[in-house]
Amino acid sequence: MKPQDIRALMDQPACAHNAKGKSGCAKPKPGAAAGGCAFDGAQIALLPIADVAHIVHGGIGCAGSSWENRGTRSTGPTLYSIGMTTDLTEQDVIMGRGEKRLFHAIRQAIDTYDPAAVFVYATCIPALIGDDMPAVCQAAQESFGKPVVLVDAAGFYGTKQMGSRIAGEVMVREVVGTREPDPIPEEARRPGMTVHDINLVGEYNIAGELWHTLPLLDELGIRVLCTLSGDARYREVQTMHRAEATMVVCARAMVNVARSLEKRWGVPWFEGSFYGVADTSSALRDIARLIGDPDLSARTEALIAREEAKAEAALAPWRPRLKGKRVLLYTGGVKSWSVISALQDLGIEVVASGTRKSTEEDKARIRDLMGEDAVLVDEGSAPQLLQLVEELKADMLVAGGRNQYTALKARLPFLDINQERDFAYAGYAGMAELARRLALSLESPVWAAARSTAPWRAEPGETPAAEAAE
Repeated sequence: MKPQDIRALMDQPACAHNAKGKSGCAKPKPGAAAGGCAFDGAQIALLPIADVAHIVHGGIGCAGSSWENRGTRSTGPTLYSIGMTTDLTEQDVIMGRGEKRLFHAIRQAIDTYDPAAVFVYATCIPALIGDDMPAVCQAAQESFGKPVVLVDAAGFYGTKQMGSRIAGEVMVREVVGTREPDPIPEEARRPGMTVHDINLVGEYNIAGELWHTLPLLDELGIRVLCTLSGDARYREVQTMHRAEATMVVCARAMVNVARSLEKRWGVPWFEGSFYGVADTSSALRDIARLIGDPDLSARTEALIAREEAKAEAALAPWRPRLKGKRVLLYTGGVKSWSVISALQDLGIEVVASGTRKSTEEDKARIRDLMGEDAVLVDEGSAPQLLQLVEELKADMLVAGGRNQYTALKARLPFLDINQERDFAYAGYAGMAELARRLALSLESPVWAAARSTAPWRAEPGETPAAEAAE
């Protein structure tokens, strides 16, 4: 990736802060990639494409430290879950064998798995020693007759967000527009209903969340040409240019994909969220609005009315148990605002929200939801989080898995909201699961036992832990 290409990716007119007289997105600072480098972001963005062989060209640590770090799921191929790396060693670097190892790795992947395509991820080592990866990928593509796509996002290029943008740019330049969509089968057509095609960009199908929203879209006669990249296939990415609209699903880092689709092929786009009843309904309305079909809009309103009624009935038993509870939300990116909306739908008060990887737009949305006096947490070490919990009188910590033991050691209810989770919270159906998981954590009898005095330390007349738990 050339320096001018990286600078161009940091100057996104679609970002609101660029319209305020600033020159572009904030430049990476030393140490900013510690929470996820450009390679990590690129791999996370594309790894869910299920029928592609993903080869990490670099040391074993790059593949081993980041593989399957996102709980994405597939309805078919599982090739994406096989870790592939060239496993460069010191001897390979000294002897200049990096290019040869890469070529043989591509051949082995094609011979063994017959993938739809091969994605090669550059890391710091080959970028520093000067491996000619474009030439190797081109030679492999000509030799083996399979698309070989180089994702040049070496870790030192910048942050995880920059890596996601690079990955999206590679897809637009190298893959999108190389195939036309399949015709709609006659048996799939519905009398009197026009089928419309859309893209979902930034939908990673964490814990199967995509499967909560696809049935709704299918009922409305909306075909998802491609999700970039949850449960996606290479052939679907090739057809994204023919969509009538694009929804950027909770992934501002890949806004450049939506913007490029609009600029090159005239595909309009918007950013939305499927977390929470209100945001799910709003997203469906925005899809219908962009497509501009009055019949679709009418059917969308009917579907929303039905699904909101069902969601309200499903949430009724949980609302009294959750209303008024105070939650400290410590996550990043778009989840810092999209999950707030879902929690507020349940009557929960969000006392603070993490903004470590959030953009200025994300922070603006948080203030819209929580007020101008919202407590924003940029850096949350364990002592800082626990201090905030005490000061804000939070009942629960909703955060990523790395904060789980901080909460448990403090005897504080906890819910994992990040990509490693096993439960889907998106869509109308996901709200009921979110409410259930919150209540299960808050009401677990373990907290009463953990917070009470141990039997051997109890004073006369004090309730021992074992009795308090019953």
